[in-house]
Amino acid sequence: MLEIKTKTFNELSKQELYDLLQLRSEVFVVEQDCVYQDLDGKDQKALHVLGYKNDDLVAYTRIFKPGDYFNEASIGRVVVAKNQRQFKYGYSIMEASINAIKDCFNESKIKISAQCYLKQFYNNIGFKEVGEEYLEDDIPHVGMIKN
Repeated sequence: MLEIKTKTFNELSKQELYDLLQLRSEVFVVEQDCVYQDLDGKDQKALHVLGYKNDDLVAYTRIFKPGDYFNEASIGRVVVAKNQRQFKYGYSIMEASINAIKDCFNESKIKISAQCYLKQFYNNIGFKEVGEEYLEDDIPHVGMIKN
């Protein structure tokens, strides 16, 4: 079971910010061997959904209200530590993120830009593909919507 915290950028402690950037770098840059600009200037607009297990950050997303990233509310930077994936924390952090969008923004329509290899995972939680596949940072992605 994850302990979930949802915070604005300004509410994050230095340690929380360090931990979430470290987790994102471990997975998106090192594990996926993808050189890209993770610090994109959007973290300041986002709400940060942090999933803790025994005081360690093991899952994370950032969420946006409509218009701050896509026209719809959105979830991005979905990440689970490699050594914690067998516990299905991806489902827990996504459920918490969907609930945070409902609670904080009063929105139910959500758009994501999903890595294609994770389409089935997102289908399992109600997202449907929209549009064609595209490359984002040389990784195949597809737009997906949940109503």
